[in-house]
Amino acid sequence: MSIVTSVFAAEHLLFTPAQPSASAVPLIFAFPNEYSVGITSLGYQVVWATLSARSDLRVSRLFTDLHEPLPDQPKLLGFSVSWELDYVNILSLLESLNVPLRAEHRSDAHPLVFGGGPVLTANPEPFADFFDLVLLGDGETLLDQFIDAYQTVQGADRLTQLRQLAQVPGVYVPSLYAVTYAAADGMISAIAPLDQQIPAQVEKQTYRGNVLSASTVVTEKAAWESIYMVEVVRSCPEMCRFCLASYLTLPFRTASLEESLIPAIARGLAVTSRLGLLGASVTQHPEFETLLDYLDRPQFDDVRLSLASVRTNTVTEKLARSLVKHDSRSITIAVESGSDRLRQVVNKKLTNDEILQAAVSAKAGGLSSLKLYGMAGIPGELPDDLDATVAMLRDVKKAAPGLRLTFGCSTFVPKAHTPFQWFGVNPAAEKRLKFLQKKLGALGVEFRPESYNWSVIQALISRGDRRLSHLLEQVRHYGDTLGSYRRAFKDFRGQIPPLETYVHDTWATDRVLPWDHLRGPLPKATLVKHLDSAMTPPELPPELAGISRSSS
Repeated sequence: MSIVTSVFAAEHLLFTPAQPSASAVPLIFAFPNEYSVGITSLGYQVVWATLSARSDLRVSRLFTDLHEPLPDQPKLLGFSVSWELDYVNILSLLESLNVPLRAEHRSDAHPLVFGGGPVLTANPEPFADFFDLVLLGDGETLLDQFIDAYQTVQGADRLTQLRQLAQVPGVYVPSLYAVTYAAADGMISAIAPLDQQIPAQVEKQTYRGNVLSASTVVTEKAAWESIYMVEVVRSCPEMCRFCLASYLTLPFRTASLEESLIPAIARGLAVTSRLGLLGASVTQHPEFETLLDYLDRPQFDDVRLSLASVRTNTVTEKLARSLVKHDSRSITIAVESGSDRLRQVVNKKLTNDEILQAAVSAKAGGLSSLKLYGMAGIPGELPDDLDATVAMLRDVKKAAPGLRLTFGCSTFVPKAHTPFQWFGVNPAAEKRLKFLQKKLGALGVEFRPESYNWSVIQALISRGDRRLSHLLEQVRHYGDTLGSYRRAFKDFRGQIPPLETYVHDTWATDRVLPWDHLRGPLPKATLVKHLDSAMTPPELPPELAGISRSSS
């Protein structure tokens, strides 16, 4: 048996693929990373199962290291994009399939290339020239409508297909929108459809049901070996003002315990004993205690349970004991900062006392490790706020001696469709990460900083426009380092804005944003109101006052 055959043979399918009809459309569904990574993505699993359940499609999976038998002439080629830098693999996979990288160079003989996932839903513009279509939003409502519409036009020429598919809510066809600029390296002046038959705005599609996602396949070959994943909640009610996971996926929805969670868990635990409960704020499910009681029954004693990040004030001894019983030794909480003032700026509704109590409860319940996540370079951050974070962690160690304490720290990165999309990355964040590393090392706190340079690249892509596509192609040849990006910007000097404009500048709220023609859950005016609320708490640093009325 070949390695490829053995990998797919190890899968336990939790859905029944349809038998493709004689006229089924050949479709390749790709994840631009290795199989072990892609098959661990719940989004990829669910979309694959949704497509494979249709008899009018013949679906083949493609990863960077292996693939199922591929059709010679696919009609559709889809990508699920979860990480920004995977764009390099998208381009490589297109080349391996002899598909031109840029949509404008494709003919009727080439497949329609579509993409979806959180990266593309947030801001597809840096990658827009590589895709014929982008699906914005939740697959539960969007996928079948897209395929149904394609089936009605599959015999037409490429342009006719694209114009018709652009009428489907949530389907964005970048080539049908013209972007004009004040200058080649200036700001965007306008984004408009080519004619009146094309929607002026494309609205992200939102599934509002209470039956959420669960794994459609379990395999020992996944990065999280043999894990079965269940989505407990979608979005987050806290609405931290920097948080894409909250704002882009609004409104907050919870899976029905009886209709969704318990039946899904029963399906998964029939084939594995490892369970992952997913969501931005899992423990805020209104029936989470009942769910814990369900999992604490004797028949589930051998189940290994993993939780996504939890809210501080939901960490109880009962939760800790349940996790220990199910072979978990740690719990993860996003606290952002030890500064009450800074948490007020970002709308993080918790106190240091709650963090200390969570640590005490975690230790009392038998957990051996507590992982806290914070951020450096938050808009409005002062040196005193860093000192407050160090002091908070010192207090946690005193309150729960013997509890292994880890502090993961990222750099603030602006995200589209959030109130903090107008801020840039603070260049001082790199030094602040080093400051925290020195101070926390002296405390005996394990410090895990994310790369500042990666944050710069992430911000570039997060706030980029479609002029970046040529630069991204150039960077691919230079290598994926910050130096490669700076080198490519020199190559394109005068043709696109400088790196600092995309990454570090604070933008005025009346500026045309690259994604202004793509409508998220909240209108721009509401995001400005949320920004104003962030900028008016007590003791706000003067440099942040009046951002929404500034110009850049």
